[in-house]
Amino acid sequence: MMAEIKTEIARKIIIALDVKSREEARRVLESLPGARIFKVGLELYTAEGPAMIDLVKSFGKEVFLDLKLHDIPNTVAGAVKSAVRHSVSMLTLHTSGGREMMKKAVEAARETAEKEKRPLPLLLGVTVLTSLKDSDLEEIGFNHDSKNQVLRLAKLAVDSGLQAIVCSPQELEPLRAELGREVKIITPGIRPAWAEAQDQKRIMTPGEAIKKGADFLVIGRPITQAPVPGEAFSRVLEELQTAVESA
Repeated sequence: MMAEIKTEIARKIIIALDVKSREEARRVLESLPGARIFKVGLELYTAEGPAMIDLVKSFGKEVFLDLKLHDIPNTVAGAVKSAVRHSVSMLTLHTSGGREMMKKAVEAARETAEKEKRPLPLLLGVTVLTSLKDSDLEEIGFNHDSKNQVLRLAKLAVDSGLQAIVCSPQELEPLRAELGREVKIITPGIRPAWAEAQDQKRIMTPGEAIKKGADFLVIGRPITQAPVPGEAFSRVLEELQTAVESA
């Protein structure tokens, strides 16, 4: 039972493979045998292509493909079909792409999964990037602050058929109040108290984020660039276990 609990908690941590090459990614995968889900982002996917999906899966891990798709509806639908054929577990798209784009993505995922006998991935709606402040949103023409813009886009995503949202930790509580527990929330911008904030502005510790309602936490450099990544992962795991037990 204890092993099952630890596995369940470990699956809440998504390790960001924020590296430049297949060789670096392999080293990260080898250093974190206890992690269950690994994020392949735009830089690594552009450098190495779909082979990165195969590499992660060869370690028996799940793939979170973080390409933040944002294009005309048919183009996004085609990309979703390809991702489903690669059996990724999670896939991101920008909610600012609009209702039709998201609905086409949901339809493409369901139809392809059924036709190809593949697992149905969790489609994640990206709301506002964690690197953006309210002043940045104003500069690019949004009339809402980050909190209200996230809520607006999250409601549109759910109404369009998505079942998961990506947001910063700062929007966790208002999103949970608005959307309830059925919608999954994935949270980047997670930094343990002992790690530097680096390039993200709206951040929170792992334990705080879990208590506020996050289902998954995306953590990269505080773990992958630690002197001993496995030890850093264990520290975060212990913090999450304490947070879950005290919730």
